[in-house]
Amino acid sequence: MENDCELAKSNTLDWSDQTCAVIVAHPDDETLWAGGIILAHPEAAWHIITLCRGSDTDRAPKFKKILTAYNAAGAMADIDDGPDQTPLNLADIEKTIAKKLPDNQYNRIITHSPAGEYTRHRRHEETAQAVLDLLESNRLRASALWMFAYRDNNRQDLPQPIPAADVLYTLPQEIWRKKYELITNTYGFSADSWEAKTTPKTEAFWIFTSAEGVKKQIYERSKTQ
Repeated sequence: MENDCELAKSNTLDWSDQTCAVIVAHPDDETLWAGGIILAHPEAAWHIITLCRGSDTDRAPKFKKILTAYNAAGAMADIDDGPDQTPLNLADIEKTIAKKLPDNQYNRIITHSPAGEYTRHRRHEETAQAVLDLLESNRLRASALWMFAYRDNNRQDLPQPIPAADVLYTLPQEIWRKKYELITNTYGFSADSWEAKTTPKTEAFWIFTSAEGVKKQIYERSKTQ
């Protein structure tokens, strides 16, 4: 894992002929937290799934446009995303992920952190745990697991990259501009929206080669910065 992290930090990690699955809770999460990485590596084969809003007549068509912009395959599910954030059965989320992915093996899987990216959205945390469960049980396989590494300091700030993250990728201006346009023009968020203001110019990820002990490692390493 150390060598992989060092390669990623120096931007020499080879993405050609790589199969990459991006598994997120909501349409826009893929762009907010990882859009720069996706745009910077069109040589990879991208498959993006979102677990919520499949029947949303506003967001679903926009997500299809996002897939086109990334030259990615993908799918949407429609698990409950009500404002009460009622806890869901993780087994159901795991079945939904497995159903929406065309394969069970990838070079890289990119998804939420068990700690989430801000305070707090339960669906982000549940998505992370479901992915970990699938990996631990070998129902899903990946050479590397990338998890978003952001925090908002208990709502005191907009989500910020965690300095201790394994990958801190500062987006070239043109990549960031394209990412920002996907948030504002394609998804339609106004310039003064939380989403537009949040859109990170530096993307941050934890990297793991095993799902074992991931949650503990993330919480312990986050405390150091």
